[in-house]
Amino acid sequence: MKYCILLFLMILNVHSLLAQIEIHGKILDKKGRPIVSANITIVDSYDGGITDHNGLFRFSTTENGAHILVIVASRFDSLFVPINITNQAIQIDTSLKVTKLEEDGVVVSSRGFILGGGKRNSVMNAQDIYTTGGANGDISSALRTLPGTQQLGEREGLAVRGGDVYETKQFIDGTLVSHPYFSGATNIPTRTRYPPNLFKDIAFSTGGYSALYGQALSSALILETIDIPEKSESNVSVTPLFWGGGLQKVAKDKKSSFGFDYSYTNVGLYFKVIKQTPDYFKMPQFHSSDWNYRIKTKGGGLIKYYGTFDYNQMGLRRQSVDSAIWKNAFDLKGSNWYHNVSWRQPFNHQWKMTLSAGFSLNKNNIWQQLQDSSNKEVAIPNIYLDTLQFNLKNKDLFAQTKLVLEKKWRHNNALRFGAEYWYNDYSLNYNIKQYQLKDNYIAAFAETDYYILPKLALEAGLRFENSSLMRTHELAPRAALAYKFSSSNQINFAYGMFYQKPENTYLIYNSKLKMTQANHYIFTYLYTGKGTMLRLETYYKQYENLVKIYPNYTNNGNGFAKGIDVYWRDNNHTIKTLDYWITYSYVDTKRNYLNFPFSMQPNFVANHTANLVTKKFIAPINTGVSATYSFASGRPYYNLHLNAVGDANYSLLDQGKTKQYQTLNMSVYHLMKIGKGFGVLYASMNNVLNRNNVFGYNYSVNGLNRQPILPTAKRFYFIALFISWGVDRSQDTINNNL
Repeated sequence: MKYCILLFLMILNVHSLLAQIEIHGKILDKKGRPIVSANITIVDSYDGGITDHNGLFRFSTTENGAHILVIVASRFDSLFVPINITNQAIQIDTSLKVTKLEEDGVVVSSRGFILGGGKRNSVMNAQDIYTTGGANGDISSALRTLPGTQQLGEREGLAVRGGDVYETKQFIDGTLVSHPYFSGATNIPTRTRYPPNLFKDIAFSTGGYSALYGQALSSALILETIDIPEKSESNVSVTPLFWGGGLQKVAKDKKSSFGFDYSYTNVGLYFKVIKQTPDYFKMPQFHSSDWNYRIKTKGGGLIKYYGTFDYNQMGLRRQSVDSAIWKNAFDLKGSNWYHNVSWRQPFNHQWKMTLSAGFSLNKNNIWQQLQDSSNKEVAIPNIYLDTLQFNLKNKDLFAQTKLVLEKKWRHNNALRFGAEYWYNDYSLNYNIKQYQLKDNYIAAFAETDYYILPKLALEAGLRFENSSLMRTHELAPRAALAYKFSSSNQINFAYGMFYQKPENTYLIYNSKLKMTQANHYIFTYLYTGKGTMLRLETYYKQYENLVKIYPNYTNNGNGFAKGIDVYWRDNNHTIKTLDYWITYSYVDTKRNYLNFPFSMQPNFVANHTANLVTKKFIAPINTGVSATYSFASGRPYYNLHLNAVGDANYSLLDQGKTKQYQTLNMSVYHLMKIGKGFGVLYASMNNVLNRNNVFGYNYSVNGLNRQPILPTAKRFYFIALFISWGVDRSQDTINNNL
């Protein structure tokens, strides 16, 4: 193995030694502002570079003679510069012109929120995710401050516009991530596996997403990893909860890079100081590692690889709702492998190819017991209580490959088409029962952007999906129409049909279920001013073929969701150095699915939700503070009780609504120099007001007792020191807040 590593490093070294002539310069817009992430490439070669936050670029080349340098940046017209490479360094200082359509034209924006990448209509970037009070660097927690999402304190994931969390899917570099969150215990949420700084673009669709993606009834979170970094960098993280470090090495010619990170989390010390409700007999521990490799290809292409491995374990006891002398003991060991490789390659005549593949293997080994006051197992023969003590092992193998071809022509009109293939092998051992599912899923899709007029644009797509396991196929048309009636105002209308396979936990009982279906109708008004943005959306979503599990596993379920979403952001416009956004959502939804006896509002939905996020950066002391206030009206809870033997239906024995959810989360960070490094000292407190939020109730098997679902502790505290060497991000942070 070590010889392979040496050979790998030698190849990198030889590759860099061949570079001889330096090409450098600065790329600005017509107003003299630096253009970040502009791509500069010598046509028909492997050589090129990317501009940094000052618009500067630098790379070396072994080419010589007459060549064409092409400069490409999002929102700008591409520029072709003839150069003659001799034995002298070449300096290129130039400016790009904003594309006519970008300046005056319309953009289809019904498809959701764009985060990062400096794109127009961007509502949040990676630094926002790190600095939003209460998010603590977790992507999903930050996204819950956007309209359309529910405040969930008892489980991970994004519940969007009346949809359950499994109806939101995540995609990295075009491929589906089958297990984006760490495994955990019931009613205790876990974090996203992937850090925000891994991604340069994050698109969060709350409905009506592109035909290039599928198998998500309500929402799609589309993530694109960064390209080759500007500079080499190393980092360490030190906190009472975890420690970690990593390295990112960029080749001298900036044509390739590789890196790795590792972190270890053990909450034992924290739990000794901050008491938790559960009795942890095995402290939660997490080992997380990731690695990446990126290399440019001839003609301005890029191949990216990203892999991760996670392992976590935990064990806890909680008071049983069925008896005052019993406890529920839970033990988990989980592991997850994830690999993703993508190849993005432009061709002549504005053709572009994106080829990607993903692989993941997720394993969980779980046991649950009823225990007595001495923590000894209680043997209960009752068939209902048997579901409370079990041994469970599951393995979920998921592989995917996807090809997308894109052709652009005049006025940014575009055609995208391609296909993808998924393979899923899922096995479950539950006590003495064994289940296994294998599925081959195929999809083909086509989508076009067509500008009917400079201010009127159409995006139309069609997606075909087929599952070998379910022996079913579906055709999903989608379309969005946008009209821009002034430089700051535009309206959009989107319609689409979306299909999703039932969860494997249902398919193991009936593999011939149909795909569940949701039809989206969305109307959007968008205003973009100087440093401000207003987004108003109203929608209607119709559910069909939802899964019913009693008396049999069928597709007889249905439902609807309708509502309005409001988003307002003022980024340092009204008050200098104060950035804030306000969101409000109203949703009216009911569905008849699973064991619901009739159409009811799901227990994860509050009718009203609102957020106020504020951020202020105090430049003289290099310190930023953030406060997030979140509100949600009460959520419904139900006691659904299975009728007597011979009547396999559920009855509603009790119902109600929880009290309002409110929380105030605060964070503060300080930027500083530590030797030659750049440091960030970060601290946060969730639920500053110490409210006792309730997320629902658990009922005993006989239905006579109930137990509130509460956080494991009222407050969460976090303090950390992050140090990096090689890249000083203080200016980026300051620019983001000024």
